[in-house]
Amino acid sequence: MTRRIRDISQRLHPGLPVWPGDTPFTQSRTWQMEQGSPVNVSALTLSTHSGAHADAPLHYSADAPDIASVHLAPYLGECLVVDVRGSGPLVGVGDLPPLDGARRVLLRTFVAFPHEAWVGETTAIAAQTIEWLAGEGVKLVGIDGPSIDPQDSKDMLAHKAVLKHDIRVLEGLVLDHVEPGRYELIALPLPIAGGDASPVRAVLRDLA
Repeated sequence: MTRRIRDISQRLHPGLPVWPGDTPFTQSRTWQMEQGSPVNVSALTLSTHSGAHADAPLHYSADAPDIASVHLAPYLGECLVVDVRGSGPLVGVGDLPPLDGARRVLLRTFVAFPHEAWVGETTAIAAQTIEWLAGEGVKLVGIDGPSIDPQDSKDMLAHKAVLKHDIRVLEGLVLDHVEPGRYELIALPLPIAGGDASPVRAVLRDLA
C-alpha cells in the first residue's frame, strides 16, 4: 500500500510574506519559448529564509557550520507532530506531551497558516523548552511560525539553546491539515556553500 504524503511546504511565489526588511521572492524568465528559445529558464531572487526553510548554525553564530556542512540525518526520519495552539507567546515544557523517544518534533501554533500576509506576533519556543527537548534526545525541532524566537527578540535565547545542543531547526512549515502524531519527515536543505539557511521541500509520509 502506498503511504500518504503530505506537503508541509509553502508555495514560493511573488508576494510571499517574508521577514520585514528581508528579500522578497521574485522570478523572471531569462529564456522563453514564446520568444524562440527551445526551453524556458527562470532566474530567482529570494532570501535563504523563504517559505519553509532550514536554519544553519551559521545563522546565529558567525563561526558555526553553514547549511552545506550540516549532516542530513536529522532532516530525514520519524517525527512527532504536536498541536500547541493556545499555548501563549512561548511554548513551554508543559505544553508538550510525552515524546516517547521522538528525535524530531514539529509544532503547530497557527489556527490557520498566514499564506498571504506577514504576522508579527507569533508563538515562539521558550529556551527552557529547547533545553528539555535536548535532554529528551531531540535532534530537530520545527515550527510553523517564522522563528523559534519572538520577532522582537534581541537575545535570541531559543536559537542560542539549539546552537548549544546542536539541534537542527525548521521554520515556516504548514501544518494546518496534519493531525498530531507520528510521521516520516523528509525536509532536505540545499547544499548552499556559505548559506545561513536553505529553503526546503518539506513533506510528511505516513509510517504505515
